[in-house]
This record gives sequence, C-alpha cells and structure tokens, in this order.
Amino acid sequence: MDIQKMVVIGLGTMGSGIVQTGLMAGFQVMAMDSDPEKAEKTTATISKALTKLVEKGKMEQSAMDNAMGRLSVTSDLKRAADADFVIEASVEDIEVKKTLFQELDRICKPETILASNTSSLSITDIASVTKRPEKVIGMHFFNPAPTIKLLEVVVGHVTSNDTYDTVCAVGEKMGKTIVTSQDKAGFIVNRLVIPFINEAVFLLEEGVGTREDIDHGSKLGLNHPMGPLELADLIGLDVMVAIMDALYDELKDSKYRCAPLMRRMVRAGHLGRKTGKGFYTYEI
Repeated sequence: MDIQKMVVIGLGTMGSGIVQTGLMAGFQVMAMDSDPEKAEKTTATISKALTKLVEKGKMEQSAMDNAMGRLSVTSDLKRAADADFVIEASVEDIEVKKTLFQELDRICKPETILASNTSSLSITDIASVTKRPEKVIGMHFFNPAPTIKLLEVVVGHVTSNDTYDTVCAVGEKMGKTIVTSQDKAGFIVNRLVIPFINEAVFLLEEGVGTREDIDHGSKLGLNHPMGPLELADLIGLDVMVAIMDALYDELKDSKYRCAPLMRRMVRAGHLGRKTGKGFYTYEI
C-alpha cells in the first residue's frame, strides 16, 4: 500500500515527536488533537525543533521548509477521512482508545491502516471495536521519537501480513530499527523495563538508597545511560502507573503491583519532566 497522507492523533510529547518523525521521512502529515489550542501550538513546536537541527547543521534549511510545507493541523477528527495511515498517540486509557478507534473506523476509508502508539494495552482489544481488525496494529515509538531508532511493532491476533509489511515499510522509511512483538501485555521492551523502574521506586520508598544512589548504581553498575528514576521522569509517572496497572490487570501477578509512592506522586500532579517535578525537579 502506497502511504501518502498520514494522520497523527494526540499531540502530547509522543504525538508531536511522531509528527516530526513523519515529516522528516517525507510524509504529508496532518497533526490532530481534540484540544484546538494544542493543535495550533504544534506548528510552532515542530518549527522550533527543526530549526535547532538546521542550526546544528543536521538539516538543510530547504529540507526544513519542505517538511513544514507538508504539515497541517486540525482539531476536527472528520478530516482523517482521506488518510492512508493513522497513528493514535492519545492517553494510555483503553476506553479512550476504543472510542477513538470506533470513530476512526466509521470515518476513514476501508483501506486505511489504524495504528496505536500504546505502550502496553491490547491491540486485539482495541481492534475489536472496528470492522477492520486485520488493519489495526501497534506502532510503539520511544521518547524522543525523532531520535530513538527503535520501533516496536505489535501484531494483534488478526492483524494481516499486508498490514504488518506496510507498517514495517513506513517504520523503515522513518529510519527506525524494528522489533516485532506479539500482543501480550507490555510487549517486549516495557515488559522488561517498567517493572525494573517500579522496583527502583520501591527501593526509594523503603529507604534502601537515595534517588542518586539508585540512579548512579544503575548507570555505573549496569552501564545504563540513565538511572531508572530519571527514566521514570522522562517517561512520565502517569504513564508508568498506567502501564503497571495494565500489566497487573492482564497478568494477575503480584510482581506487577505498582509502587505506592509512584501512585501518590501522580495524585499530587508530580508527573516528571512534563510538569517540572517528579523524582527530580526540572525547568519548564
């Protein structure tokens, strides 16, 4: 399938990064968010990010101009009607995603592929509300999407081979290295890393070590580029809690119990980098 027009829905940190990645790969991208103010800010956000690349000599000004010319923004879901490819990057809530996919199934042309950037939720469950489950797939990008090379492609129970092949081709055009996961809770990467981060929060809450001790121990002892608490702040503590809850709900194993400290921090609005306060404090 020849992909010309791509729609990205949900313009938070991940969605904006996916928009930028699509533009840099040469796609015509429509950035969409139900919040009109957020949608309108996207042009400035993408322009600022690409300008930095031009200033660093990593992108030609002409390439930036061409990319910006392929960008459009909207808060009207109906404008996805002629999309070839949709990537959903909304909140990590199964009911929100199912409602959105049901609407997209009604609006989009029958051949449109519907992909979700979910980091833990069942693709098969999301696909079940559509009349095209064979065209629903997971496309799990990692933050920051424009620079991290990994793309985790998640195959639902009835995702077709044609859909998988097309998504892999899109990912490769975006410059990504692809790993394929079956539709099991947490997929591959988050099934490994999220419980690891959660255990680091337990260590902090129990007073086994300070945040610096825990993060330095991981960086120097395990050769990790970031400590687990630093990484939690980057991911977003609200996302962390949602993934832990999804793992626990699906697998019913107590090792996936979310650390109470992390849940309290989310209730307090301390979500990490995006709010300026998490395990560490940030300027925003």
